[in-house]
Amino acid sequence: AHGIASIDLVVVNLYPFEATVEGGADFANCVEQIDIGGPALIRAAAKNHDFVAVLTDRAQYVPFMEQLAAHGGSKRALRRQLAAEAFARTAAYDAAIASWFAEQQGEAFPARMTLSGTLRQQLRYGENPHQDAAFYASGTSPGVGSARQVQGKELSYNNLNDTDAAFECVAEFAAPSVVVVKHANPCGVASAATLAEAWTEALACDPVSAFGGVIAVNRTLDEATAERITAIFSEVIIAPDATEAAQAVLARKKNLRLLLTGGVPEAVRRERSLRSLAGGFLVQTRDFGRLTAEALRTVTRRAPTEAELADLLFAFRVCKHVKSNAIVFAHGQATVGIGAGQMSRVDAARIAAWKAAEAATAAGLPAPRTQGSVAASDAFFPFPDGLEAI
Repeated sequence: AHGIASIDLVVVNLYPFEATVEGGADFANCVEQIDIGGPALIRAAAKNHDFVAVLTDRAQYVPFMEQLAAHGGSKRALRRQLAAEAFARTAAYDAAIASWFAEQQGEAFPARMTLSGTLRQQLRYGENPHQDAAFYASGTSPGVGSARQVQGKELSYNNLNDTDAAFECVAEFAAPSVVVVKHANPCGVASAATLAEAWTEALACDPVSAFGGVIAVNRTLDEATAERITAIFSEVIIAPDATEAAQAVLARKKNLRLLLTGGVPEAVRRERSLRSLAGGFLVQTRDFGRLTAEALRTVTRRAPTEAELADLLFAFRVCKHVKSNAIVFAHGQATVGIGAGQMSRVDAARIAAWKAAEAATAAGLPAPRTQGSVAASDAFFPFPDGLEAI
C-alpha cells in the first residue's frame, strides 16, 4: 500500500565487547559494550535467509559484492552460508558475555558452559591419517593460537600439539632456555647463559629422540643458535621472535616450520584446561602451581647443596610437563635423563637412567651424567623400589 520495498540486506557490526574485555576495561564499560539490538537484527535476518542476506564480518563483503555485481543480488547458497555464520557469530558473542559474567561472579564452573573458537586452519588429517581435524583459536595471549608462521610446510595436528607442549614448558624458565619435545613429551630441557649453550645441553640429554622434534625457546632466536639447531632435522621451531640473520639461516631448511609469537606465555596464568569425553568434557583450572624451596622438607641425613636444590627445582618444573608416570634427572640446569608415560614408576626411573646411559655412550663420556644429578617425580613412591631404581 505504501510502496515500501522488502529488506534484502542486513549488515551489522556488533559492539566490540570481546575487545573491550581484553583491553582490561572496568565492569561498567564492559557492560556498556554489550550489544542488544544487533544480535536481534542478525538473528531475524538469518532466520529469513531465503529472502535476506546478513553480513556480520568484513571478510564477507567482497564475496557478497561479487555476486551482487554478477547477478544483481545474492544466491540462496550464499545467503544460507551467511546465515550459518551469523548464528555462529551471535553464539560466540553471547558465550563471551556469559563467560565474562561468570568470571566477574567468581564462578569457576558455571551451571552452563559454552565454548567458542575461530577456525585458524583446516588440517590435512588428525592424530592419524584417517581422522579429520582443524585448529581453532580461542585467545590472543602469546602461544600457538596467536603464532605467525614465517616459513615451512603446513602444520599438522601432531605438530601443533607438540609445539604447544614445548612452548608451555619453556615458559617456566626465566633464564635463556630451550625445550625439545617429541610425541608430546620433553626429551631435552636446559637453561644457560645463552640460547646456543642451552640448545647444546638440551640436545645432549637425548640426541636420538631430538631428531625430528619440536623446539621451543624463550628468547629471540639468534643466528648462532639457529646454526646449531639446523645441524639436525627438526619439524618446528617456536620463539617469541627471531633475528633476520637467524631467519636467513633457517630459510635454508625450506620444510622447517618457524612460528613467531611476539611473546612468551605467562607460566602462572589462571585459565581452564579441557579434555573431551564420550558425551561431555572435563574442565579443570590450568596447572599454574610452582614448587618453591620454602615448600620442601629435607628428610635425609644430608641436606642438599645450593646447586642441588637449584637443580631439583629445575627438575620439578620440567617434570610438570612430562606425562605420568614421570621421572626427570637433572644436573647443571639441564635434563640428563627423562622417563615418561609409563604405567610403573619403577619403569619410568629405569628408562630415564637408560636414556642417560645411551646419551653418554653416544657422546663418548666415561659415565652417564646422572652421577651427581638430582631426580624429580610427579607423584608419590608408595614403595621403596622406585627410589631404589633411581
